[in-house]
Amino acid sequence: MADTKDHRRGIAHWPQTERPRERLLAKGSDALSDAHLLAILLRTGRRDSSAVQVAIELLDRMGGLGALAACGIEELCAIPGVGPAKAAQLKAALALGRRSLAVPLSTGIRISSSADLFKHFHPILRDVKHELFKVVLLDAKNTVLKETTVSEGSLTLSIVHPREVFALAVRESAAAIIFLHNHPSGDPTPSQEDRRLTDRLVAAGGLLGIRVLDHLIIGDGRYVSFADEGWLSGSRENNENM
Repeated sequence: MADTKDHRRGIAHWPQTERPRERLLAKGSDALSDAHLLAILLRTGRRDSSAVQVAIELLDRMGGLGALAACGIEELCAIPGVGPAKAAQLKAALALGRRSLAVPLSTGIRISSSADLFKHFHPILRDVKHELFKVVLLDAKNTVLKETTVSEGSLTLSIVHPREVFALAVRESAAAIIFLHNHPSGDPTPSQEDRRLTDRLVAAGGLLGIRVLDHLIIGDGRYVSFADEGWLSGSRENNENM
C-alpha cells in the first residue's frame, strides 16, 4: 500500500493500483482497510491531506468504525475536511449498512419468537444514541400489520402514554402488540421505569382486549424479553401463542 507520505498527497498522485476506488474495482472491498473504504465515500481530502488521511483521522478521533456509526453530523464536521455534505454521505452509507443487516420485518411476516425481533431491530438500533420506543402491531395469527416508532428520547411514563399507543392499535385493528426499545448504554437490563411502563401497557391492553405479547429491550449484542423472562401477566400463554 501507499506509504505515509503518499497518504498526505492527493490520491491522484498515487500509483493507479493503490488508489482506493481502483483497488476496490480490481480486488473487491475485502482488499481495502476501513480508512480506504471511507476515503471512497469522502472522495476528496483537504489542502494538506488526502481523503485517506482524513479517513484515518476520523477513525482515530471517533474510536473506530463502530463508534463512527453513532456519531452525529456536528461531530463528523468537527474533523477538518469533512463538511455537512460529506458527513451526510457517511451517515447515509452507514445507515444503509445497518439496514442491510436487518432481517426484513414486512407486512404479513409471522413473529414466532423474541429472537426474530432481535435479528431485525438490533442492527437498526444498536448505534442509536437516544432511546427509541417502537411498537409492532399484529393480527390474530401474529403476523405483522405494521411497525412504527412511538416516541424518541428518555423513556418515561409521560412520553410513552398507553392512550397514544393503543389508539394506533385500535385504528389498525390489531389483535396483539409487541413493544420494544433500545438502551443506548448497551446494557438491556430493565430499569424500574421500564417495568412500571410495561405494567401499565399490559393493563391497558387487557382492558381493550389487545394482547401484549412482549416488551423487548435491545442493548449491544444482547436483549431482554419480558415474555421470555416471565415478567408479563400471562406471559407463558403469550409465548405459546407466538
